[in-house]
Amino acid sequence: MSNHLYAQTVYLIRHATPDWARTDIPYDIPPGPPLTPQGIQEAQALGVFLETVGIKKLYYSPLERSTHTAQIAAAVAKVPVMEQAGLAEWRKGETDREVQTRFWPLLESSLAESVQAGPVGLVTHGGPIAHILKQLNIDPVRLEKHRKMFDHSNPLPPAGAWLVQRNPNTDAWDLQLVFIPS
Repeated sequence: MSNHLYAQTVYLIRHATPDWARTDIPYDIPPGPPLTPQGIQEAQALGVFLETVGIKKLYYSPLERSTHTAQIAAAVAKVPVMEQAGLAEWRKGETDREVQTRFWPLLESSLAESVQAGPVGLVTHGGPIAHILKQLNIDPVRLEKHRKMFDHSNPLPPAGAWLVQRNPNTDAWDLQLVFIPS
Protein backbone atom coordinates (compact mmCIF):
# COMPACT_ATOMS: atom_id res chain seq x y z
CA MET A 1 0.00 0.00 0.00
CA SER A 2 1.23 3.46 -0.87
CA ASN A 3 1.76 6.24 1.65
CA HIS A 4 0.18 8.63 -0.83
CA LEU A 5 -3.21 10.00 0.19
CA TYR A 6 -5.80 10.58 -2.52
CA ALA A 7 -8.87 12.78 -2.60
CA GLN A 8 -12.11 11.08 -1.57
CA THR A 9 -13.25 9.93 -5.01
CA VAL A 10 -16.05 7.56 -5.96
CA TYR A 11 -17.71 6.96 -9.31
CA LEU A 12 -21.43 6.18 -9.16
CA ILE A 13 -21.93 4.00 -12.23
CA ARG A 14 -25.15 2.77 -13.76
CA HIS A 15 -25.18 -0.70 -15.29
CA ALA A 16 -25.03 -0.98 -19.08
CA THR A 17 -28.14 -1.54 -21.28
CA PRO A 18 -30.10 -4.63 -20.25
CA ASP A 19 -32.67 -6.55 -22.25
CA TRP A 20 -35.78 -4.67 -21.13
CA ALA A 21 -37.84 -6.85 -23.49
CA ARG A 22 -37.41 -9.68 -20.96
CA THR A 23 -40.58 -8.81 -19.06
CA ASP A 24 -40.68 -12.40 -17.76
CA ILE A 25 -37.78 -11.52 -15.42
CA PRO A 26 -38.42 -9.08 -12.52
CA TYR A 27 -36.08 -6.07 -12.84
CA ASP A 28 -35.56 -5.65 -9.07
CA ILE A 29 -34.90 -9.24 -7.95
CA PRO A 30 -31.74 -11.17 -8.91
CA PRO A 31 -30.90 -12.19 -11.49
CA GLY A 32 -32.84 -9.46 -13.36
CA PRO A 33 -32.51 -9.02 -17.12
CA PRO A 34 -29.13 -9.66 -18.78
CA LEU A 35 -27.14 -7.19 -20.89
CA THR A 36 -27.81 -6.73 -24.59
CA PRO A 37 -24.98 -6.76 -27.16
CA GLN A 38 -25.13 -2.93 -26.99
CA GLY A 39 -24.76 -3.17 -23.20
CA ILE A 40 -21.66 -5.31 -23.56
CA GLN A 41 -20.10 -2.66 -25.83
CA GLU A 42 -21.06 0.08 -23.34
CA ALA A 43 -19.42 -1.88 -20.50
CA GLN A 44 -16.22 -2.20 -22.55
CA ALA A 45 -16.20 1.56 -23.21
CA LEU A 46 -16.81 2.15 -19.51
CA GLY A 47 -13.76 0.01 -18.72
CA VAL A 48 -11.58 2.14 -21.00
CA PHE A 49 -12.85 5.29 -19.26
CA LEU A 50 -12.27 3.81 -15.79
CA GLU A 51 -8.74 2.80 -16.71
CA THR A 52 -7.98 6.37 -17.86
CA VAL A 53 -9.19 7.85 -14.53
CA GLY A 54 -7.12 5.34 -12.54
CA ILE A 55 -9.95 3.39 -10.91
CA LYS A 56 -8.59 0.94 -8.34
CA LYS A 57 -11.59 -1.28 -7.54
CA LEU A 58 -15.21 -1.83 -8.55
CA TYR A 59 -18.06 -2.91 -6.29
CA TYR A 60 -21.28 -4.06 -7.93
CA SER A 61 -24.92 -4.87 -7.35
CA PRO A 62 -25.90 -8.56 -7.34
CA LEU A 63 -28.23 -8.13 -10.34
CA GLU A 64 -26.98 -9.65 -13.60
CA ARG A 65 -26.87 -6.34 -15.50
CA SER A 66 -24.63 -4.74 -12.87
CA THR A 67 -22.53 -7.84 -12.28
CA HIS A 68 -21.80 -8.30 -15.98
CA THR A 69 -21.14 -4.56 -16.48
CA ALA A 70 -18.64 -4.55 -13.61
CA GLN A 71 -16.91 -7.74 -14.71
CA ILE A 72 -16.45 -6.49 -18.28
CA ALA A 73 -15.31 -3.00 -17.21
CA ALA A 74 -12.95 -4.41 -14.56
CA ALA A 75 -11.34 -6.78 -17.08
CA VAL A 76 -10.66 -3.85 -19.40
CA ALA A 77 -9.42 -1.59 -16.56
CA LYS A 78 -7.48 -4.48 -14.94
CA VAL A 79 -8.93 -3.95 -11.44
CA PRO A 80 -10.55 -6.23 -8.86
CA VAL A 81 -14.34 -6.49 -8.49
CA MET A 82 -16.50 -7.39 -5.52
CA GLU A 83 -20.24 -7.88 -5.10
CA GLN A 84 -22.06 -5.71 -2.55
CA ALA A 85 -25.72 -6.54 -1.86
CA GLY A 86 -26.38 -2.96 -0.68
CA LEU A 87 -25.91 -1.68 -4.24
CA ALA A 88 -28.98 -3.58 -5.48
CA GLU A 89 -31.80 -2.06 -7.49
CA TRP A 90 -34.54 -0.16 -5.73
CA ARG A 91 -36.94 -2.95 -4.80
CA LYS A 92 -40.71 -2.64 -5.19
CA GLY A 93 -42.12 -1.29 -1.93
CA GLU A 94 -38.73 -0.15 -0.63
CA THR A 95 -38.67 3.30 1.01
CA ASP A 96 -36.15 6.12 0.53
CA ARG A 97 -34.89 5.46 4.04
CA GLU A 98 -34.33 1.75 3.33
CA VAL A 99 -32.34 2.57 0.19
CA GLN A 100 -30.26 5.08 2.14
CA THR A 101 -29.70 2.63 5.02
CA ARG A 102 -28.23 -0.03 2.72
CA PHE A 103 -26.41 2.26 0.27
CA TRP A 104 -24.95 5.09 2.38
CA PRO A 105 -22.51 2.94 4.43
CA LEU A 106 -21.08 1.55 1.17
CA LEU A 107 -20.60 5.06 -0.20
CA GLU A 108 -18.88 6.20 3.00
CA SER A 109 -16.59 3.15 3.18
CA SER A 110 -15.73 3.53 -0.52
CA LEU A 111 -14.88 7.20 -0.01
CA ALA A 112 -12.63 6.24 2.92
CA GLU A 113 -11.03 3.43 0.89
CA SER A 114 -10.36 5.85 -1.98
CA VAL A 115 -8.20 8.06 0.26
CA GLN A 116 -5.70 5.19 0.66
CA ALA A 117 -6.06 3.32 -2.62
CA GLY A 118 -7.35 5.78 -5.22
CA PRO A 119 -10.72 6.08 -6.98
CA VAL A 120 -13.38 3.42 -6.35
CA GLY A 121 -16.41 2.63 -8.54
CA LEU A 122 -19.89 1.53 -7.44
CA VAL A 123 -21.80 -0.20 -10.26
CA THR A 124 -25.46 0.08 -9.35
CA HIS A 125 -28.79 1.35 -10.70
CA GLY A 126 -30.31 4.69 -11.67
CA GLY A 127 -32.86 4.93 -8.85
CA PRO A 128 -30.35 4.51 -6.02
CA ILE A 129 -27.93 6.87 -7.78
CA ALA A 130 -30.61 9.57 -8.04
CA HIS A 131 -31.41 9.11 -4.35
CA ILE A 132 -27.75 9.39 -3.30
CA LEU A 133 -27.22 12.48 -5.46
CA LYS A 134 -30.15 14.09 -3.62
CA GLN A 135 -28.58 13.16 -0.27
CA LEU A 136 -25.35 14.81 -1.44
CA ASN A 137 -27.38 18.00 -2.03
CA ILE A 138 -27.24 18.15 -5.81
CA ASP A 139 -29.18 21.11 -7.12
CA PRO A 140 -32.71 19.70 -7.72
CA VAL A 141 -33.06 21.62 -11.00
CA ARG A 142 -29.79 20.14 -12.25
CA LEU A 143 -30.89 16.64 -11.23
CA GLU A 144 -34.24 17.01 -13.01
CA LYS A 145 -32.47 18.25 -16.16
CA HIS A 146 -30.40 15.07 -16.21
CA ARG A 147 -33.42 12.87 -15.46
CA LYS A 148 -35.19 14.29 -18.53
CA MET A 149 -32.20 13.47 -20.74
CA PHE A 150 -32.04 9.72 -20.12
CA ASP A 151 -34.25 6.62 -20.19
CA HIS A 152 -36.65 5.75 -17.36
CA SER A 153 -36.01 9.17 -15.66
CA ASN A 154 -32.52 8.07 -14.64
CA PRO A 155 -29.91 10.77 -13.92
CA LEU A 156 -27.39 9.07 -16.22
CA PRO A 157 -27.42 6.78 -19.24
CA PRO A 158 -26.65 3.06 -19.18
CA ALA A 159 -22.93 2.62 -18.33
CA GLY A 160 -22.72 6.32 -17.43
CA ALA A 161 -20.75 7.57 -14.43
CA TRP A 162 -21.06 10.41 -11.93
CA LEU A 163 -17.90 11.59 -10.18
CA VAL A 164 -18.47 12.12 -6.45
CA GLN A 165 -15.61 13.91 -4.78
CA ARG A 166 -15.47 15.59 -1.37
CA ASN A 167 -13.42 18.76 -1.01
CA PRO A 168 -11.30 18.13 2.11
CA ASN A 169 -11.08 21.85 2.90
CA THR A 170 -14.79 22.66 2.78
CA ASP A 171 -16.52 19.24 2.99
CA ALA A 172 -18.50 20.36 -0.09
CA TRP A 173 -19.33 17.76 -2.74
CA ASP A 174 -18.20 17.99 -6.34
CA LEU A 175 -20.80 16.09 -8.39
CA GLN A 176 -20.20 15.76 -12.11
CA LEU A 177 -21.64 13.51 -14.81
CA VAL A 178 -18.28 12.54 -16.30
CA PHE A 179 -18.94 9.59 -18.62
CA ILE A 180 -21.59 8.93 -21.22
CA PRO A 181 -20.80 6.02 -23.57
CA SER A 182 -21.07 6.91 -27.23
